Amino acid sequence: MSRMTIRTRLTLVYGVLVLIAGLMILGITHLLAYQRLNGNMVIAKLEAAPFPDAAAGQRYVQEIRGDATNDALKAFLTQGGIALAVVLAAALAFSWLIVGRLLQPLHRVTETARRIANAPDRGLHERIALAGPHDEVKELADTFDIMLGRLDKSFDSQRRFIANASHELRTPLTLNRTLLEVTIDPATASPELVQLGRTLLAVNDRHERLIEGLLLLARSERTVTDRSYVDLADVVAHVAGQAPHDGVELTVDAREAPTTGNAVLLERLVHNLVENGIRHNLPTGGRVSAASGTRPDGTVFVTVANTGPVVPRYELPNLFEPFRRLGVERATAPGAGLGLSIVRAVATAHGGVVQADPRDGGGLIVTVILPTAAPSSEYPT
Repeated sequence: MSRMTIRTRLTLVYGVLVLIAGLMILGITHLLAYQRLNGNMVIAKLEAAPFPDAAAGQRYVQEIRGDATNDALKAFLTQGGIALAVVLAAALAFSWLIVGRLLQPLHRVTETARRIANAPDRGLHERIALAGPHDEVKELADTFDIMLGRLDKSFDSQRRFIANASHELRTPLTLNRTLLEVTIDPATASPELVQLGRTLLAVNDRHERLIEGLLLLARSERTVTDRSYVDLADVVAHVAGQAPHDGVELTVDAREAPTTGNAVLLERLVHNLVENGIRHNLPTGGRVSAASGTRPDGTVFVTVANTGPVVPRYELPNLFEPFRRLGVERATAPGAGLGLSIVRAVATAHGGVVQADPRDGGGLIVTVILPTAAPSSEYPT
């Protein structure tokens, strides 16, 4: 059941008030008219006039009084009711127009907020800039503009920080990797130094993956503007064919799942799901299945299910938070702890959702649901 708008509610309130006031006026006028008719001078003279038959004369006067009173009150109520209906209709119409005029600035605020919310680039540069008297509505609009200005400044600072961090953090790690690779040359280094160098290279590689994951997560949280036609079946088949899964049984059921978006980000989404499923089955081995297709409601999906440790249902929301892992110490855990966080960010940026459910016997079932899209010339294929 849809809720009534403020405009409709205010119009009804004004209409009810007019109706109550009209009924009160009609009732008071009816009472006064009744008293006036009872004191009518003509009736009084008839009552005082001599009649040959006093009883018959009195009945005659009472009949005249009753007929005159009933006719007058009936005409009054009929005409008064018509007048009240006309006044009520006019009051409702004028109330609708006046309330609409008063609420017009609020509609402007709402439309601006909706454009900003739906804008691919956040649209935080836009302002309401409401003109008019300095009333409560203008104060609301000005406060909203101040909030937008602060958010715009904050997002600009974040983008600059990501750009600077990308350069400042990658450069020393790349230099460290080069120095370590030169240092652990087996022709010049001792076995102990080679082993130490390989350990440091592994740590350096983990830090590089962490930085790449953080930057990708920051970029993925922005709405995708450059969209193209993507069949998730091709993505699932490609990722599964390239993923190393020594000792892990990997099955694929890639059915047509057309959508639109950034192909690189969607490939990373599927890669993270498959990699996450394989990682939780090493080194003991297990099963991972990847599937794609179209749901009955018309949306498309990618599902990756894997065996592994039992996942409590209450832990599911935490798995999508950055650096959160299930029963593993952060310092010794493989990966950067950003895999499912990136999956959720990419899905959200494409207008989709992510669902996770514990698998019977242990493991996890993760499903990404995205909007569907038919092949069209609007999107390059």
